Formats: sequence, C-alpha cells, structure tokens
Amino acid sequence: MRLTGPDPQPSGPGPQEAELPDPERVDPQVLTALLARHGWQRRGGESGRYTRWTPPGSDPRRGVSGTSLLVPASSRYGDYADLVGEALSALARSGAPSAREVLLALSVPGDEIRWRRDVPRCAGAVPWTAAERLRDAVRGMLLAAARAAQSSAGYFGERHGRYATAYLERVLIGPSAGGHLLTAYAPAPDGRRVTITLLRALQAARDAVDYQRATGGLEAFDAAVELGVCHELVTAVARLVRDSEGAEITLAWSPAAGLPLGVAAQPEPVEFSPGDLPALHQAAARYAAAEPPVPVTVTGTVVRLRSARPADGGAVRLRVLGGADVRQVRMRLAADDYRVAAHAHLVGLPIRVSGALEPSRGFRHLSGASGVTLLRLDAAERDRLLKSLQEAADAVD
Repeated sequence: MRLTGPDPQPSGPGPQEAELPDPERVDPQVLTALLARHGWQRRGGESGRYTRWTPPGSDPRRGVSGTSLLVPASSRYGDYADLVGEALSALARSGAPSAREVLLALSVPGDEIRWRRDVPRCAGAVPWTAAERLRDAVRGMLLAAARAAQSSAGYFGERHGRYATAYLERVLIGPSAGGHLLTAYAPAPDGRRVTITLLRALQAARDAVDYQRATGGLEAFDAAVELGVCHELVTAVARLVRDSEGAEITLAWSPAAGLPLGVAAQPEPVEFSPGDLPALHQAAARYAAAEPPVPVTVTGTVVRLRSARPADGGAVRLRVLGGADVRQVRMRLAADDYRVAAHAHLVGLPIRVSGALEPSRGFRHLSGASGVTLLRLDAAERDRLLKSLQEAADAVD
C-alpha cells in the first residue's frame, strides 16, 4: 500500500491501541527485525542509539510520506521503553497493513507461515468456497507435517492423530483481509520440529514435482518420504492449488525465538501451479498404494460391539491405549475372541489383541485380529487406565 499523505490521527484510542504490547516486554531488536521483514525502510538515525523507519512505499523526496518511527537500538538506555511505546502507538495509528502485521507478530509468539492462493477476486473479495479450500488445505498441511515430524511414512491415515491434533491446537491464525491469504503462527521454539519438517517437505515436494515433469518418473517422491513428504501433504498441496492460478507458501522465523540450526535464515518461498496437479495426484496414489500393513499388538478398551449372531463372532471397536499410534481401531473377531471382548466390555477391563493395521482403511481397521486377552488390573493400574481413557476422549472431542 502506498501512503500519499500523513496517517490519519484518530480522535481517541481505538481497539488496536488498547491492545498494544507492553513496551517493557518488547525487544527493540525484535521490533526492527519485524519492520525490515514487512518492508519498512530504514532512514538513518543516531548510530548506536536509535534508528528511524518509514512505511513501505514512502519516499520523502517525491512527497510520499507516512508515519516515521524512532526505535531504540537496544534496551540499555533509560528511555527505551518510552521510545518503544511511542513507536507502537504510531504503528497502531498507521493505515499501512504492514503496521498491523508488525503489531500482531509482536503480540503473537511463533514462526510466521503464510499461504497465498491466486484466485479471481471481485473488489478484493473471493468466493466462499475459495476461502474454505484455503483453510482446509492449510489444516491438511499442518497435520501432515506434525505426523511426519513423529516418523517417516508415505501414508499415515490416522497414525499420530493425537499428536497432530494437539499440535494444531497450539497454532494461532492471524486475521486476514481476504480469503486468498492465510497466516499461521506456529509455536516456537518448542514446536519448530514440525515447522522445519513442513519447510523441508514442501521443498522436497517441489523438487520431486519438477523431476516428474521433466522425466515422467515418480522416483523422487520415494526419496522425499524421509524429508516429510507423504500422501497427506501432497493431497493438501493439490487442494491448495486446485481452481487457482497458483499458490505460494512463505516462512519467516520468529526473531524473538532466534534462528534454528541447519536451515536458511530466510527460506525462499515455495510455489506450486496448476500444472503441478498431475504429478501431485500420481504421487498421492503411489503413496497410498505402496504403504504396507503394519503388524501390531494393541491394548484398548471395547467401546462398541455388534453382531447378528454372537455365536458366530462379530465386529468390535477399540479405543486404543497403547501399541499403535491411532485413536480407535475396528476389527472382526471369531466367536471365542468376541466373547472375551464382550466380557471385557461388561466388566470394564481392557483387552490385548494382535493383527495388522490396514492402510486401505486409513490404519483404522485391524485385519486378522486374534489372540484376544483380558487384562487384569490392580487399583493403581485401573486409575491410570481411567486417566488414559479421559485423555483419549478429550483428544477425540
């Protein structure tokens, strides 16, 4: 946005001013890093004491000016909090969108991840379905990255679902002026394993798509699994790109949390276009078809029984307490095992059962289930079981 005159001065404090960060808690170096990130221009200042910043697009030599901020160089000087407070108030009064983004980044901790979809707009507005698709695609990417941060797999289904859901609850979504942009603030530094996994997976997916478009082969997608690329990620990227003219994902590290090791200080944006869709769809199908069943022995509580003739066995659903990274599994049990499961349900005890988690059903179905064993618990174990059940129920809710 170009400013063509001085910023308007409101007659009284607005909601933005009332919600300003505490100047005593704002690191001046973090503030200057955010100003530079969002396009503000340094216009000099007294060396070693303060710097002066003007909004993007301002040029006093051409008569285009706007808010001028004085930011102390450090917190060593006694009046630094006063200068920071004046700078924050000036940002709140500024009409530049970047000013609001700087204030938001100061108030909301975390690494900034931004998604942009190029979609047709009418006076800046986008179709309702386009905004929904953007949010849905972003959610899919974050969940995929959270799962891939736990282990490498071409197809996850419901595996690591509890961890991914708990991670997503810690991600904050910033306000957006339209349905073509979405900014998320990922927890930092403690949540950076997921953020770094997302960055590397997107870069690897971009390289694998380029390889497929150049050679027709999908081998690069197989190697990219170790970097976090999976069925869920490429499906989410395809959802982001579909019915658009292209999409871009950018990442900026939180200056308050510092820079992580082993990655670029300023990662390059990752872009995808509609021409990438065939490669993404082929990769998604390849991942889903190649993932083998996973042999497991799970412990869980019976939450549902269904059988037309109990003497012939029936279907059972378990809430998983251990042995597999899924919330619930369904299985078909023979008559003897079904009776054990029914008894466990009546007396409130868990069971242990072996089988293979099937990828074709999202790893929610246990095939070949057998060897059902009723687990006897003492008082302490029963208390731990009840606590686990409550935590599992809260995660599902």
